[in-house]
Amino acid sequence: MAPDRPDGDGDAARSDPASSRVFLVVVDNTAEMSVALRFACGRARHTGGRVALLHVIEPNDFKYWMGVGDLMRKDARAEAEKLLQRYAAKVQEWSGRTPILYLREGSQRETLLKLIAEEPRISILVLGANPGSGGPGPLVSTLTGKMIGKLRIPVTVVPGNLSDEDVDAIA
Repeated sequence: MAPDRPDGDGDAARSDPASSRVFLVVVDNTAEMSVALRFACGRARHTGGRVALLHVIEPNDFKYWMGVGDLMRKDARAEAEKLLQRYAAKVQEWSGRTPILYLREGSQRETLLKLIAEEPRISILVLGANPGSGGPGPLVSTLTGKMIGKLRIPVTVVPGNLSDEDVDAIA
């Protein structure tokens, strides 16, 4: 896997406005993320766009035990790569195109904002909202609240309780 590098289309994708539409999904193991991913894939398939996947590895707190911290970082990266590959296969199946993969370390919110600022091809952020009583989730709450004005792209929030059929009907 070569995260953080576009895979394929090169200049051809940049010259065609329809294919330059990139739907970014922040990957984790939540049910609402899967709904957001299915929605992004459907929109990409119907508009000739692409899906990009971002997974952020949060830093560990083992500053005093360097060997343990390094081992944990390697394990976290290996797990993150497996997670991205699993969802990349779903993107391929659902959208018909290979996704763009980003694997970064840091604070999820800050890393996401930095990626959006640095990568002009990203045109829409798609997030899944937790349907439970605990609220939509920290990233959705942050990015649809005070941070919304700092984004250069629109945010689509997909309710996490939609069925596959519901998503397919609206994507």
